Amino acid sequence: MAYLDHAATTPMLPEAIEAMTAQLSVTGNASSLHAAGRRARRTVEESRETLADSLGARPSEVVFTSGGTEADNLAVKGLYWSRRDADPRRTRVLAGPVEHHAVLDAVDWLAEHEGATVDYLPVDRYGRVHPEDLREAILRNPDDVAMITVMWANNEIGTIMPVRELASVAAEFGIPMHADAVQAFGQLEVGFAASGLAAMTVSGHKIGGPFGIGAL
Repeated sequence: MAYLDHAATTPMLPEAIEAMTAQLSVTGNASSLHAAGRRARRTVEESRETLADSLGARPSEVVFTSGGTEADNLAVKGLYWSRRDADPRRTRVLAGPVEHHAVLDAVDWLAEHEGATVDYLPVDRYGRVHPEDLREAILRNPDDVAMITVMWANNEIGTIMPVRELASVAAEFGIPMHADAVQAFGQLEVGFAASGLAAMTVSGHKIGGPFGIGAL
């Protein structure tokens, strides 16, 4: 039977199964100081370095999570809280209306529980957010925007967003931008440092890895 839903999830690659199975048989808490713990820590840190290299990031910038949903929540809520705490005026969130529900749910939660005002950015017929529309949304009141979130590639219709251009606009106003790159990772060049983003999220199960593993 042909599997035709890779945009939703991918079967695990044989090499991923082999690597994961090998580690499942190893005992050791990566926070422990004994030999088994140090071996576990080495595996974690080597994995962090490998992922950072593939993402164009520094290892210290990579935070492992339980998946894309947790990573999106950490990014969206974390950026919002950080900016609002530094400047209580900054309670407006600018978001793409075609985001994955992991982002939309996080944004809605901020509106319901944390006093956020959410402005959804306009999109064209292909679901694309344009830099000039982002600029216009910011200029309504640049001083009240906490953060921006726009996905890198859409998981439903395949639209690729001009993330670098959007991040450049955000940077002009000193506003942090997050991109959910779960659908883009493995298909596009998603260099974090070159993107100008403040946060980016990825997930293993879209690139032949296991469920329950993501990164911020």
